[in-house]
Amino acid sequence: RTQSETALEIAAWLDNDDRVSRVLYPGLTQHPGYDVAVKQMNGGFGAMVSFEVLGGLNEARAMANNTELFQLAVSLGAVESLIEQPATMSHASYDREDRLLHGITDELVRISVGLESPADLKNDLHNALEMAMATS
Repeated sequence: RTQSETALEIAAWLDNDDRVSRVLYPGLTQHPGYDVAVKQMNGGFGAMVSFEVLGGLNEARAMANNTELFQLAVSLGAVESLIEQPATMSHASYDREDRLLHGITDELVRISVGLESPADLKNDLHNALEMAMATS
């Protein structure tokens, strides 16, 4: 199983989760770039998934900080699964208004899917979302 296949499975799972308001992944049919991605990516849509956690900054931070398999990291390229919250990590030095102009919301979380079991990764995200929702 490829990282891309696992990422697609996780993106679809997140898209059906009531604690997630939006999922950005080119392999999902509702993604604005889906048709182009199908033509250009030969079915391998990559291992990067972005999504927005319901609530806002604090919920997204709590979610990103409470995973066990996903390791907190600003660099998102490795064989292990990684997670970051751009508003407080990679893009923290930008003014909030500038971030929002570029689609980087407070509730945005980015993951890089690694080689771990899809079921284990979904369970990890589920547990972290549970903890995040408990903080609100």
